[in-house]
Amino acid sequence: MINSVDNSNMFKSIYDFSSNIESAFEIGEKILLNNNYNSINRVVIAGMGGSAIGGDVVRLLLSSSNNIPITVSRDYNLPSWVDENSLVICSSYSGNTEETLSSFDDAKIKNSKIISISTGGILKDLTNKNDLDFIKIPSGLQPRAALAFSFVPIVFLLIKIGIIGQEILEKLKNSLPELRKARDLYSQDNENNPSYNLAHHIFKTFPVIYTQDNTTSIVARRWKGQLNENSKMLAFSNVLPEMNHNEIVGWENNPQLLKKISIIWLIDKGNHKRNILRMNQTNLLIKNFSANQHFVELNGDTDIERNLKFIHFGDWLSYWCAILHKIDPTPVKKIDILKNKLSESI
Repeated sequence: MINSVDNSNMFKSIYDFSSNIESAFEIGEKILLNNNYNSINRVVIAGMGGSAIGGDVVRLLLSSSNNIPITVSRDYNLPSWVDENSLVICSSYSGNTEETLSSFDDAKIKNSKIISISTGGILKDLTNKNDLDFIKIPSGLQPRAALAFSFVPIVFLLIKIGIIGQEILEKLKNSLPELRKARDLYSQDNENNPSYNLAHHIFKTFPVIYTQDNTTSIVARRWKGQLNENSKMLAFSNVLPEMNHNEIVGWENNPQLLKKISIIWLIDKGNHKRNILRMNQTNLLIKNFSANQHFVELNGDTDIERNLKFIHFGDWLSYWCAILHKIDPTPVKKIDILKNKLSESI
């Protein structure tokens, strides 16, 4: 079935994640900056979709080792507090994302430092025209499949500017052997593969992903986006403890709809012990209302290794859901149609 459905070979794009990280290392090591960034006291990564999630992954990987605020902006305008001491990293895989181009203009108005990451496009032209630093990444992938090229160069960039230390590079390198083992498991279409098994449970439902705020919540956001784009399925995510102060009460009325929802709990050993307790107790309170519930917890020596494995698990989960729906995971027709309609109104 895979060969007859996966016409654009999304299988390979997902399988190559660890190899892409290695290739992105080579790009990062070659980064040469021509401008001065000594006054930076905050970083904003401006992007959308697959490019924005790269910024989120940077935040996730640096959550315990960064002293300067890093924010991801998904909009036409940057936050009002962005100023001349802010570094704005404009990330657009195509180089033509209209929200990111608007953010570029906004950063110029605010006299911010700007660095662009792209395969080319209008963003590259604007960057070169203004004598700004530009990092070129490989073309030929779907933006969501180019995650490694979205986040690894930013890590190198922040190191070269002096915002973070180099220790993270060793952790990233050390995570690759286990990530390769994970891909060899997650890429198998059999019952030994936990991502394949989970896909069988959720592909005919509306998945809701619950996790802890500010850590695996970024992983949950990636899972949601991948289920949307690869599987062509609606999905939703929310965080604890906030969910316990409102959404938990919503698990009561419209029982016929609730029985169409699968709940996925993402658990990491770095979670706050009170949030683990909350997850377990919440599960007991609402488990009879949903179609099914599943706990996903992955092993790893470091938080970076575990988070990368979480991301990879979710990518494969979305792939297998697409295959079970007998649909090509690569095309995103509604996004393409919308972009064309918007371009007509410029």
